[in-house]
Amino acid sequence: MRRYWQKKPLLIRNAIPGIVAPLSRDELFALADDDEVESRLVTHFRQRWTLEHGPFSGDALPSTRRRAWTLLVQGVDLHNDNARALLERFRFVPDARLDDLMISYATDGGGVGPHFDSYDVFLLQVHGKRRWRFGAQRDLTLRGGLPLKVLEHFEPEEEWVLEPGDMLYLPPHIAHDGVAEGECMTCSIGFRAPSASELTRQFLYYLAERGTEGAPADDTRYRDPQQPAVAHPAALPPALVERVAGMLSKMRWREADVASFLGTYLSEPKPAVVFDPPARPLDEARFAARAARAGLRLDRKTILLYDACRYFLNGEQYVLAKAKKWLPSFADQRRLSGKRFVTLSHDSSVTALLHEWYCAGWIRLGELA
Repeated sequence: MRRYWQKKPLLIRNAIPGIVAPLSRDELFALADDDEVESRLVTHFRQRWTLEHGPFSGDALPSTRRRAWTLLVQGVDLHNDNARALLERFRFVPDARLDDLMISYATDGGGVGPHFDSYDVFLLQVHGKRRWRFGAQRDLTLRGGLPLKVLEHFEPEEEWVLEPGDMLYLPPHIAHDGVAEGECMTCSIGFRAPSASELTRQFLYYLAERGTEGAPADDTRYRDPQQPAVAHPAALPPALVERVAGMLSKMRWREADVASFLGTYLSEPKPAVVFDPPARPLDEARFAARAARAGLRLDRKTILLYDACRYFLNGEQYVLAKAKKWLPSFADQRRLSGKRFVTLSHDSSVTALLHEWYCAGWIRLGELA
């Protein structure tokens, strides 16, 4: 992190020895046929780029014997425990920045063209070989008329062939192009990097929705007792602009408001995420008995963050208060041992809270996925 993170690329040979793809090819294809999964098909047949969005039925994908096509399946960690376990290895970066694990399946010659990303990415080879060319070029002009963001003038500086277990880290805006050599599968671990405009827009929406202590009172309305009659009614009055600018300038927010916004915004599950409550939920007593034996774990779709005063669970904010004794470690480890649960269960309010999360599908029984 000190020497490479957001500074320069890093190639790590045999980063994860004996790596096995989280899913088989057939399992990945089946996942791409799910309405709740974001998937894309990129082809480069006859030197022409095409892009299609899923879901894809089995016969909608090209033959695996045909060259130059790629299937990209986003957020595989939300649907597969092996993928979630692989993503866990990258939690040396804060969860607030960690996005998801995408799997790219490609036939020989497949890729998405030379491009750049606006976020950090780890490219982990899990099956077959892929040739990567990359460089810190300044000309980021894109080719026009294409469904993909392909660089017009790609000038790579380095080139490496990655085999299973090898990993390449690329900081934002490093141009790169990965081409499969034979059938291959690559895991891309990406990170959230919201733009200033996105954060500003979402923060202002947050303030408008929830309000802040420093915001003008709701009953403050526009007044213009000195407004004269006008001969040009369609003209925007300068006094109106000045008055409203004064009203808006009174809005203030504190650092705590920003922290509250970020916690709820960054813990909000993606729009397609649906939690699966237990089909036959245990009552609180039976739940407690099972949790004491098997422990608890966060559901792979759950996002749990915290700061010194609050915790943020799947887009909602709560006061940390007594949970400060146990919630941070639960959030950091994403699991709670049975022994630890027994200690906590002496407080009936903790058991009731965890049972509520269990019934909502936010946590699961059993320490291990």
